Formats: sequence, C-alpha cells, structure tokens
Amino acid sequence: MRKFKVGIDSYSLKSLDLDPFELLDWATINEAEGVQFSETPAQAGDKSFLRELSQYAAQNDLYLEWGGGEHIPFDIATGQAKNIAGINEKAAEQASLMGVRTIRSCSGGLMRWKKGAPPTETYLKEMAKSLRPLRRMLKDHRAILALETHFEFTTFELIRLFEMCDAEPDDYLGVCLDTMNLLTMLEDPVAATRRILPWVVTTHIKDGAINLTPGGLVSFTAEAGKGLIDFKKILTLLSGLERHVNLTIEDHGGEFLIPIFDPAFLDEFPDLSVKELSVLLKMAAETRSLIDENEIAVLDRTRWPAACEDRVKRDLKAVKRMAGT
Repeated sequence: MRKFKVGIDSYSLKSLDLDPFELLDWATINEAEGVQFSETPAQAGDKSFLRELSQYAAQNDLYLEWGGGEHIPFDIATGQAKNIAGINEKAAEQASLMGVRTIRSCSGGLMRWKKGAPPTETYLKEMAKSLRPLRRMLKDHRAILALETHFEFTTFELIRLFEMCDAEPDDYLGVCLDTMNLLTMLEDPVAATRRILPWVVTTHIKDGAINLTPGGLVSFTAEAGKGLIDFKKILTLLSGLERHVNLTIEDHGGEFLIPIFDPAFLDEFPDLSVKELSVLLKMAAETRSLIDENEIAVLDRTRWPAACEDRVKRDLKAVKRMAGT
C-alpha cells in the first residue's frame, strides 16, 4: 500500500480553542503530519498571517489543507441568494498564497430531513449554474474545490453534479471524502468510495457505526478502529490513485437519526439499492452486538470537549497503524 501522511482536521480540536500556530504545535507534538483548516481562521484575511502559517507548517514538515469554500448558492435556512463566487475566490486566493491546492467546501446540509425543502434536483441545477463559471478562477489559482460527502448529497448525486458542470477529475471540482458521513446518507462506505474515487482529493477519515432503532437507523461517530468503517478496503482504494491523498482525521461526538421507516423520507434517496441497504442492515446488526458487549457507544456532543484531545490522539495512532505508517 502507498505511504500516506496522516494528519488532523481543525474541527476535531475546536473546543480546545487553540490558535492556528498552537494547533500546528499540537500536531507536531502528537506526531500528526499535517492539518486541514476546514474552518478557516479568523486571521485568514491577513496575507502576512497566511505566509507565516505556511512557513511555520513547512518548518515543521506539516502539510496544510484549506477550507472556507461553499457550493450551495443560497442560504439553506432562509432561501436567500448567496454570492458563493466571491466566497470561493477569497478561499482560492488564500490557498494559492500558501501553496495549498485543495479547498474543502461544506454548506451544512440535512435538507432531506426538513419538510418543504426544495427537491435535490433543484439544488443540483442551481449549484451547477453557480459552479461552472468558477472553473477559470479556480484553475488560475491551481485550486480544486473539494465538496465534502456531508449530509447534503450522495455520491451518485455528486457525480451527476460534476457531469452537469462539465468537470473532470483533477480539473476544478473534487471531493473531500468523509468516510462516516456516507453512512448517514445511506451509503455503504466502501461502495461509495469506489464510486467517487476518481474525484477524491482530500479526506475526513472518521470511523462510525449504524444502529437500528424503532425510529429508524441511527448513525454515530466512533473512535478510529472501533467502528464499522472498513478502512482496509477504503485505504486500498485510495492508495490506487495516481494523485497523493492525505488521511486527515476528523472526529466529533453526536448521533444522527435516519428515519427510514418514513416512506416520504426514503423517497429522497432514489439511488439507494436493495444491495446497499442490506449492507447497512448487516452493519446495524454488528453495531447492536458491539453495543450489547459494551464495545461501542454514542458519545454525546456535550461530552466531546472533555474527551476530544485524548480521543484524537488515539485516532492518530489507530489510523497510522491501519495505514502502515
């Protein structure tokens, strides 16, 4: 297997309230090999700050990945139009100044969980209309906007979006592969990774599990190596890419109800196959066994601040071990 660099995402340690340089120090002390600032620091508008951050990372032999991108051209809560062209150009300028190529984009989804939300196809059409004109700007900055596999769109839909944008892999659009979020979007993480693989430019390596309850399936995060994500298969797929992809750990507490017993909700996932659903149900049975044996449990988000530092340290060791580094 190809050698990977293993780093951390800034969101994982947000509750420690570290400044960007302290976060890089934390990474160095704990033998992480890089940091993805998925949420850009408040000082990101200062060019001298960006240069110093880039230089400090280089001095400590750390990779940097950037965030601040957006791909939905309106506010999900209000429906008001949003100038994502300006937002993405600012992020691309910042990334270019630091010599960073990937810009993580996340627009805070869960639209399918909201009654009366516009159809997914409406989102895809509006995104394509807004993203296509950004090609020249992103290519000029040698940047790729990496849409996270979040709670917005399935890998099937992201592929359709890229087709609507006349994009190709390594062009101007790509994917930040969040391995656990795929469960919440009713996707088998291995099959979804295989589908979206040519587009993966950055990652959120996160373990998780999925449980069957009276209300439906419930997905939740897990300490790396203790959940049900098949990292052996996923890392093997990633190692086959021609481009180098870093393994950036993201972790947090919380759980997500997926109300699969609601026919209207399930209709929002037209690409879901019986085969893939059966994989998820098998994972749910395995999760139930692990819960009954006290091997795994939901970590409430309110408990994450107290647990995050030690858990991310363990995540780093576990992912490095799985990656053979």
